[in-house]
Amino acid sequence: MNRTPRLPLLQSAQRALENCGYCPKLCRSTCPVSNVEAREALIPWAKMSSAWLAARGDLTADRDLALTSWGCSGCHRCSNFCEHKNPVADTLYAARAEYRDAGLAPDAVRASEERHGKRGAEASAALSELAKESGVRADAPVALLVGCAYLRKARSEARAMVRSVVALLGPVRLVSGCCGAPSLHAGDRAGFEEARTRIEEQTRNAQPFVVGDPGCALALSADRGSQAAAAVLSVPFVRLAADHAGKLRKIPGFGANSPVRFHDPCALGRGLGEYDAPRVVLARALGRKPDEFAEQRELSECSGGGALLPIAMPETSAKIADSRLRAHEREGGGTLVTACASSLRRFRAQGTAAVDIASIVAQSLALPHE
Repeated sequence: MNRTPRLPLLQSAQRALENCGYCPKLCRSTCPVSNVEAREALIPWAKMSSAWLAARGDLTADRDLALTSWGCSGCHRCSNFCEHKNPVADTLYAARAEYRDAGLAPDAVRASEERHGKRGAEASAALSELAKESGVRADAPVALLVGCAYLRKARSEARAMVRSVVALLGPVRLVSGCCGAPSLHAGDRAGFEEARTRIEEQTRNAQPFVVGDPGCALALSADRGSQAAAAVLSVPFVRLAADHAGKLRKIPGFGANSPVRFHDPCALGRGLGEYDAPRVVLARALGRKPDEFAEQRELSECSGGGALLPIAMPETSAKIADSRLRAHEREGGGTLVTACASSLRRFRAQGTAAVDIASIVAQSLALPHE
């Protein structure tokens, strides 16, 4: 039997690919991408099977086939449902790396990679401004990685985060540079390793190392085929706030006349297992339990903002966000709160004035506004 050239997928992914390849597709309803596009090629089983067959040489690797691996928001919903807890998103990231090395990455993703330097300069400029905040010191034992998405597109929330960490722990030093998540999701393995190494070097002696964006914390938390001996240990910002809940106070008038509903970010919830921490924070700020989606915690629906989906498949990403926002309105609307820069940007791009939990923590601590 003649076979097409193989993609040399990592051997560590073989078991995960085979598990999906021989599965009867029971997770098909869990994927936000295939749910809004209704394409069989985009259900978790098909995306994994395509990568598996390409790795075996049974399918010709081309741009259309490669695009299926970018049809993933990294929400981990299918893995949460899977009886084997198969690491679908991480395996598809490995497939992206192989397709990228073969020159098959989507044009939009390649164009985004070319803009990475510009985005880094924007984030560095924002970080320089935050370095002027009271309590920010280069020699502080507490280290804080805010996250490039907050620095570039949610500067008010980034400032609230810095001020809150200073209020809770004292002087803080700001960690510079990207966590590597965009490179990981683009399939740039070398770029991811370089970025994570830079973060490790800056935070080796941090006590503690706080990470603002859960997407950054998740990218840094697991080995993901890295050459590093150990994952970077960090504390998500919202966990830090929950651990100091006694310092949080009720915000006058907040949620008094309308719902305040929490959206579980995929990276924070299914990725890092942090479901209670944001609810502890909101309960302190509201003086009551926060309002909820019908799909919450482990079953939470995706915002469509993760793993470069807004770049690789922008219309699909927008449809996913719209679906979540329609659910918000069905439940009674009100204030939509999240704890992730990607979800915040995605919801705001769809016209909803979403609120980040960093702003709520700062208000609950009665910190001054900008």
